Amino acid sequence: MRKKVIAGNWKMNMLPNEAISFIEKLAHMVEKTENEVILCVPYTDLFYSLLTAQNTNIKIGAQNMHWEEKGAYTGEISGKMLKSLGVEYVIIGHSERRQYFLETDEIVNKKTKAALKNELKPIVCVGETLEQRETGIQEQVITTQTKLALEGLDKEQLQNVIVAYEPVWAIGTGKTATSEDANEAIKSIRNQIEKDFGRDVSESIIILYGGSVKPENSKELFSMSDIDGGLVGGASLKVDDFEKIILA
Repeated sequence: MRKKVIAGNWKMNMLPNEAISFIEKLAHMVEKTENEVILCVPYTDLFYSLLTAQNTNIKIGAQNMHWEEKGAYTGEISGKMLKSLGVEYVIIGHSERRQYFLETDEIVNKKTKAALKNELKPIVCVGETLEQRETGIQEQVITTQTKLALEGLDKEQLQNVIVAYEPVWAIGTGKTATSEDANEAIKSIRNQIEKDFGRDVSESIIILYGGSVKPENSKELFSMSDIDGGLVGGASLKVDDFEKIILA
């Protein structure tokens, strides 16, 4: 039985004092949940968030990292740096990184390997654009992204990988894939992982849905057979909404 994971992605929001206040409130609200709760916060919030989340069941993640451990990469943060703070998770290949910063499948793969090398758990994002969906190639897009993102990994490494299916057209738009469509897409991802790594891996790997997850739709989404939780954007910035999603 796969556990449920609810990961919040704050994106470029929340100052350190806001992060501290949010985590203090959320910790009391979700202290009895059996679900894995993750907050992926901006770099400037990491230290304060890690301190505040101590002795709670909230895990802290970063939103991005470089694939090299050190070097002349001005403005970048390495996996080794994240690990030194005590970070556990890191989002890799979010659609906004792919769209705005031109991250390719090759870059996503390099970052995923670097995260695992530094004992971080990558949340690897895949998903199609509206144009790709309308032309009927969404399954090809997401299975290819999945294959290339995980290329060169072994079964043992896959135990520490989470995949997030996030249809690009549903992120921050208020649009959501139907529960059935989201579940079918995630089944396609599982099928690709089964081809590449075997059925035992495909049945155990955690795959989240991301794309305008809200309190109103979370229970239905999370009740689907292959959806193991959510990668939550805007609703993770409101502590009451995020609590409802976690408890859904």
